[in-house]
Amino acid sequence: SSDGVPGGDSFGANAVGDARAVRGERAGRMPPTRRTPPSVMPSVAILGAGPGGLVAARHLQAAGYRPTLFEQADGVGGQWRLGAPASRVWPGMRTNSSRVLTAFGDLAHPEGTPVYPSAEAVGAYLERYAERFGLVERTRTGTRVEHLERDERTGRWQLRSRGSDGVARTESFGRVVVATGWCGRPTTPHVEGLGTFVGRGGVTHAADYRGAEPFRGLRVLVAGGGISALEVASELALHGAAEVVVASRRQRYVLQKLLAGVPADHVAFTRFAALAAESLPPAEVDAGLRALVVGTSGSPEQYGAPRTAESVFAAGLTLSQTFLPLVADGRIAVRPWLARVDGREVRFADGSAATFDAIVFGTGYEPELPFLGARVRAAVGLAPSPGEGGAFPGLGLYKHTFHPDLPGIAFLGLFEQIGPHLPTLELQARWIAYAWSGRIAAPRRETMAAALAAAAAVGAAGGAAGGRQAVPMHAAARLFATAAGVEPDPHAWPALARALFFGPLSPASFRLSGPDALSDAPARVALDAAAFGAGGDRGLTPDQAEQLRSLADARGDARLAALVDRIGGTTFRAPGPTLARGAA
Repeated sequence: SSDGVPGGDSFGANAVGDARAVRGERAGRMPPTRRTPPSVMPSVAILGAGPGGLVAARHLQAAGYRPTLFEQADGVGGQWRLGAPASRVWPGMRTNSSRVLTAFGDLAHPEGTPVYPSAEAVGAYLERYAERFGLVERTRTGTRVEHLERDERTGRWQLRSRGSDGVARTESFGRVVVATGWCGRPTTPHVEGLGTFVGRGGVTHAADYRGAEPFRGLRVLVAGGGISALEVASELALHGAAEVVVASRRQRYVLQKLLAGVPADHVAFTRFAALAAESLPPAEVDAGLRALVVGTSGSPEQYGAPRTAESVFAAGLTLSQTFLPLVADGRIAVRPWLARVDGREVRFADGSAATFDAIVFGTGYEPELPFLGARVRAAVGLAPSPGEGGAFPGLGLYKHTFHPDLPGIAFLGLFEQIGPHLPTLELQARWIAYAWSGRIAAPRRETMAAALAAAAAVGAAGGAAGGRQAVPMHAAARLFATAAGVEPDPHAWPALARALFFGPLSPASFRLSGPDALSDAPARVALDAAAFGAGGDRGLTPDQAEQLRSLADARGDARLAALVDRIGGTTFRAPGPTLARGAA
C-alpha cells in the first residue's frame, strides 16, 4: 500500500493532512467529501471494525486519510455483531447505557428506539453508520492481523494479515489505529479444584452465554459481582433456572438502571461529576456518590444481600435494574467467593457449601494484542510474548492513546472504562484525526514522555496511578474532549448551563464549538437533557446552584460563581436551531 507521502516521525500533520479547513462546519453541514485522488491520500490501517474502528475510520476519512479496516468477523459491528466468533452479546440482551449515550454524534437512533436498546438494535445501528460513511467497502472482513511492527528505517508500519482464503499479505501503512476492543479475552480467576467440576451444565464464562434456555431447571452458580454477572444471574432467575446463587469477593453497591424514570448514566456521568472529582476532596466525592446510590437505589443489605463497606470507592459500584429486587424475592441467593470445588460441590469462603449443576463466571475481560511486535510491546509495557506476564497490566500510553517512542500509531478504546463507551470512543477518534491531520496541535514528544515518567514514578511509589485503573466515562470524556479542542464552555452557553453541567454527556454536547461544530447542536443538547426530565431549558434547581457554588469555591473559580448567580433561577426558552451562542 503506497501513500504517495513519506512516513516520517511526526506525531502531527503530514504533507497531505495540513490543510483541513472544513468549509460549512459552522453552519452545521456535514464536512464535504474530499476530492483528493486516492493515490495521494495517506493510508491508515484500522484494526477492528467495531464501534471504535468505525468511528476512527469516519473521522480519519473526513480528515483526508484513506482508511483500511481489518476485521476478523464476516461484517462490521465488533462485539455487537451477533453470532460473530468474538461477540460477547446474546440475543435479546439490552444495553447498560441509554440510547442517548449509545450513539455517535452524526447518527441518531430511529424513532421509537427503547431507552435501553437491544443488542440487535445496536448492531443494526453500527451497520447503518458504516454504510452512511462508506466504510463497508473499506473493510476487509474475515481477515486476521498477525503481526504489526514499525520499520525504523522508513518510519512506516509493516502489517501482516491473513484473509479467509488463508493467504498471508504484508503491507506498509503510514499510520495505524489499534481499535480491537477491551473485551478480547474472557478472564477466569483460579479456583482450587475447578477442573473437577462435573455438573451437567459445565463451567462457562459470560462471554459464551447465549440465553437462559440451556440452564432451565438447573442449579446455577454465577461467579462475579460486575454488570455481566448480575445480568446473567437475573435472566436465569427470571427464565427457569431451578436455583441461582451469586458469589462475589465483596458486595458492591448496586445502582438501578432507571432512577425515577431517568437513565442512571444521565445522572451519574455528568460534567459536574467530572469537575467535582477533579476539584473536591475524595472523601466528599465518595460521600456524594454514596448519597446518590443509596438515595435512589437503596443499600444491598436492605434487600437481603450482605452489607457493603461504607465507602463506595472501597466497596465498588455496579449496575442492575433487577438484581436486588430478585434477591429480596428470594429468587437469587448471595454467597461469598469460591474457596474450592470438588465434583459438584462448591465450598465458599465462609465455610458453607452447596451443590450446583453449572457455574458461569462473569469476571470480566482483557484485551488481546498478540499481533504487536516486540518493540511495540516493550514500549507500552506488555510482556515480550503474548500470554506471558499474568494479568493484563494496562497500556503505558499518553492519555490512553499515544506513545512518544511510537510515532504513527494510536490506540483507541484500550483502557478500562466505567460507563457508556460510544461517546468517548468518538471523542478519542476525533482527537487522533485532528492531531494527525494538523487541525489541532499534536502532543509533543517531550510532553508525552514527561507524563509517562511521572505516572511511572507514582506507580513505583505505590500510588493509585500505578497499574491498571478503571476510568469513569465522564473523566474520559473530558480528557479527550479537552485534548481535541471540543469541550464546551458553559459560560458561552448560559441557556444550556443546566444541561451541560447536570445533563448527559451526549455526543451533541461536544459539537457546540471547535472542529466539526454543528448548528443544530444546541437544540440537540437541550432535547437530550429534557428527554428524561433533566431539564434543557430550565434554570438551576436550588440544590444544583448550591452544588455549583461549592464547586466554584473549591476551584477558586469566580467566573463559575458569577454564572451561577446569573442563571440560578432563570427559565430559558428552549434552544432552537438558530439559538445564538451566548444568548440568554
